[in-house]
Amino acid sequence: MEKKSVSVTLKNVTKKFKDVKGKADVIAVNGAEFIVEPGELVTLLGPSGCGKTTTLRMVAGFELPTEGKILIGDTDVTMLPPNKRDTATMFQSYGLFPHMSVFDNVAYGLKLRKVAPDEIKKRVNESLDLVGLATYGDRAPGKLSGGQQQRVALARSLIVTPSVLLLDEPLSNLDALLREQMRVEIKRIQKTLGITAIYVTHDRVEAMSLSDRVIVMKNGFIRQIGAPEQIYEQPDTRFVAGFVGKAAFFPVEIGSKETDYWSCNLDGKEVKVAQAAPDVKTGDKAVLMARPESLRLTEKGKGHLDGKVRMNVYLGNSLESFVSTAYGEVLVQIDDPHSKKVFKEGQEVSIDFSPDRVRILGEDEN
Repeated sequence: MEKKSVSVTLKNVTKKFKDVKGKADVIAVNGAEFIVEPGELVTLLGPSGCGKTTTLRMVAGFELPTEGKILIGDTDVTMLPPNKRDTATMFQSYGLFPHMSVFDNVAYGLKLRKVAPDEIKKRVNESLDLVGLATYGDRAPGKLSGGQQQRVALARSLIVTPSVLLLDEPLSNLDALLREQMRVEIKRIQKTLGITAIYVTHDRVEAMSLSDRVIVMKNGFIRQIGAPEQIYEQPDTRFVAGFVGKAAFFPVEIGSKETDYWSCNLDGKEVKVAQAAPDVKTGDKAVLMARPESLRLTEKGKGHLDGKVRMNVYLGNSLESFVSTAYGEVLVQIDDPHSKKVFKEGQEVSIDFSPDRVRILGEDEN
């Protein structure tokens, strides 16, 4: 099943849908431009209607772009139909044939290509072994669990050895535990085969755990591209920060820029911040973005922002304190609570910022 990995390139790709009622055209994807490197798994992440599935469908050939180019390797596939592109797509629904065995479901694509029976048997067995279903070939799909059916669908997509694997929210029909298990399996199989993959989801945990890089989309535009840790730790906008994880936002005015830190003013108190988005500058009004794990609780008056503990939620290896402040409720994560001071519910406290973990963003929420 080995095959040389290829890249996928989108150059200024736009998709407009005509409105049949005479209204303005709907721009589903606006000037998308990125490269998926050979063997890389890239996730398109964003809320419903952001354009991520339309982008995937254009790569697959189910939709044709209004403008721009799509290349698989060095081949321009922009106007080619799906069967002329070396891709395979996994959808939300398993799409298995109920009257066929697991073996025949996986073999279906090879039979259409008129592959020799001995070769079909060999490749189906390899594919089922790869997804952990080596002994399930004779079973009917209806006798399998949801996770097992998803594995069969994955094996069926991989058996035709596509250059590019496209996955459109394939785990959305599974329960939480199965989703977690299948995320691990998909990543393992993708890395084992070295196949180039594009994954679509609105689930940030899926995106963070699976991806080499994440492309965050909103309203048809790409908002940021980066490795999961970069998107989480260094978001460029308030939207990206809030979509990929829990965050609190505080209005600040940017003061001076020193060698290692920016100086910000929050209600008359100085806050030192090591990170800032590329578009912020001295004198701007901005927002300070803080993740729950970047905050610390201390005695009232000793931190940057006073408040009162409304509720504590014990999670075993961590504790979440919900603190009421003048800027709304702020979540503070306390790791290893047994070794830390935990303030009781109703107790007045102060929130302290970790300078190296918080980040200045522009006021614009886009």
